[in-house]
Amino acid sequence: MSTPGRYPFALEGPSGTLHGVVHLPEEPGPRPAVVICHGFKGFMDWGFFPYLAELLAQRGFVAVRFNYSGTGMQPGDDLVTDLEAFRDATYRQDVEETLVVLDAVARGDLPGLPAGALESRVDAHRLGLLGHSRGGGAAVLAAAEEAWRERLGALVTWAAVSRYDRFGDEAMAGWRETGEIEIVNGRTGQRLSLGPKVLDELDHRPETIDVLGGAARLRAPWLILHGGGDATVPADEARALDQAAAGPRELRVLPGASHTFDSAHPFPGPNPALIEAFNLTQTWFRRHLCS
Repeated sequence: MSTPGRYPFALEGPSGTLHGVVHLPEEPGPRPAVVICHGFKGFMDWGFFPYLAELLAQRGFVAVRFNYSGTGMQPGDDLVTDLEAFRDATYRQDVEETLVVLDAVARGDLPGLPAGALESRVDAHRLGLLGHSRGGGAAVLAAAEEAWRERLGALVTWAAVSRYDRFGDEAMAGWRETGEIEIVNGRTGQRLSLGPKVLDELDHRPETIDVLGGAARLRAPWLILHGGGDATVPADEARALDQAAAGPRELRVLPGASHTFDSAHPFPGPNPALIEAFNLTQTWFRRHLCS
């Protein structure tokens, strides 16, 4: 169900339906737009994502958040209900789905919105991308694609991964032997698995998911935000991204902040680390998309 200024959509992607929500600002006419990408075991309604999208809309941006098909979740779900979709989702799939959403936003064509609602509101020459954690890696790779390298106006990553091979030699050996690896959601306790499609990508097509290589190719002004106390993706990965980047960028490590900038789900409200991340993010997008 739509609420004023907020519209759900369902877009067919290469691997399944991408459900999302568009937040429209009150300002009339074409506005800059930002696409928001969640991370592994995340989803568009997790924690700070709705608040972030609403904040960007209040600052004059069209904000678009969506679920990757590999979440295995429908809008409103709190648990993975499609275990096969989660099991089969690959890293490159995330990149391709990010590109599908970017293209649809640029065209002003997201199924489910009232006719003309988006086309008249998005300035296709002022598009930004934001990704958290695994979604940050997908955002870097999407921004580095030839079709978007010169088109994307700004990039922001929060706690982005610099690499996807994160499982260790022993776990990888077990994965190769059995064809799957168990993943436990620390928030819900739900036991999930990743299957052979993801393993095959890591073993045989690593060049297609080379985040550091993508960092070296992208051209959009890039804000690299990371928590200094991140125990999931260490802040050294942000420094590696910064060192690999060839284009304009700024690295900001927030002292002591966690992987989710001290936030949680359900969302308890803003905290000092998250407020700083919000402020740095909106300032970056205003500087590079609104000038």
